[in-house]
Amino acid sequence: MKILIQQLKSDFIKIFEEGGNVKAFFAPGRVNLIGEHTDYNGGHVFPCALSVGTYVIARRREDTNIRMYSKNFEDLGIIELDLGDLSYDEQHDWANYPKGVLKIFKDQDLKIEQGFDVLFYGNIPNGAGLSSSASIELATSVMLNTLFDLNVSMIDMVKLSQKAENEYIGVSCGIMDQFAIGMGKENHAILLDCETLKYEYSPVELGEASLVIANTNKRRGLADSKYNERRSECERALADLKSSLEISSLGDLTIDEFEKHKHLIQGEVDRKRAEHAVYENERTKQAVICLKQGNIKEFGELMNQSHISLRDLYEVTGTELDALVESARSEEGVIGSRMTGAGFGGCTVSIVENGALDSFIKSVGEKYRTRTGIQADFYIVNVGNGASEITLA
Repeated sequence: MKILIQQLKSDFIKIFEEGGNVKAFFAPGRVNLIGEHTDYNGGHVFPCALSVGTYVIARRREDTNIRMYSKNFEDLGIIELDLGDLSYDEQHDWANYPKGVLKIFKDQDLKIEQGFDVLFYGNIPNGAGLSSSASIELATSVMLNTLFDLNVSMIDMVKLSQKAENEYIGVSCGIMDQFAIGMGKENHAILLDCETLKYEYSPVELGEASLVIANTNKRRGLADSKYNERRSECERALADLKSSLEISSLGDLTIDEFEKHKHLIQGEVDRKRAEHAVYENERTKQAVICLKQGNIKEFGELMNQSHISLRDLYEVTGTELDALVESARSEEGVIGSRMTGAGFGGCTVSIVENGALDSFIKSVGEKYRTRTGIQADFYIVNVGNGASEITLA
């Protein structure tokens, strides 16, 4: 990381010239081990921060100008704006994410009266569903908090970053992505109750196995529209259940309560969506117990069940994700495999015995290419810390 930071600092000086106190920041990507499409249903999720993410080099200016540059979108050059106009601008492309965070911070009457120069670089695979947008948001939050001595807590930065995504970008995401990225802890995943924000860290101890993320390399073109559709279906199911039950979310229901009252849900499709949300919430809580007990095999089986539910009840997998998971599960040494993220492309996450890693990547890659005509990418990942400032030497 040290060499990368020094290179980025050198790039920053080339683009923005020498001068001023330059600071560096990092916010990871995230992967959700289990608990998919439960966050906005008031249930539990079990994500962890990754060792890949978004790097930021920044310094404060004396005027109100803001200059942003991304090494991932070099063809767009420096994007310039003024602190006095933070309205959404399609021409600003990726820069709307940090700009949205800045606007939400200012809307909270946080004292940001000067501009800044900032360089972004992300090594999260773009469009893979590992939450590059939330990573940019938290990297920006930590940068603003430090540059302007704002003293905002990490939990509040998480909430403000989610608010930026919801209200400024217009994506109705739950809080999981921002929470995992802000609150991540090395070698731990987070069991998060998305309704109350109560959380606990759980060690990710996989013994002689590793986490492998496989990227379908299918752009998630349907993800946003279908995501909002699924939310609406769950909201209708909840409204039907509320006619007889005192609950605030689907996450409030046990499996027994759901089975007893599911007839109240008018639409068959809405009922399937709610069934996934309730059962997935229970699977997630059970998975954490399995991990604490060192029962990796049972944890893997719950991952498999999660994928089947996402395929058959929630219907968010699609040809590519199913092909990757089915190929993975046919391999020796695979303990569990499932889609992760919103669906319709993006990534799978698998637990694979270390002795089988090379053959897994080779064989699954070949099977997937034969079935889809697409080349998948594989990443053996480490579980890292959350967003923070990086000390420059």
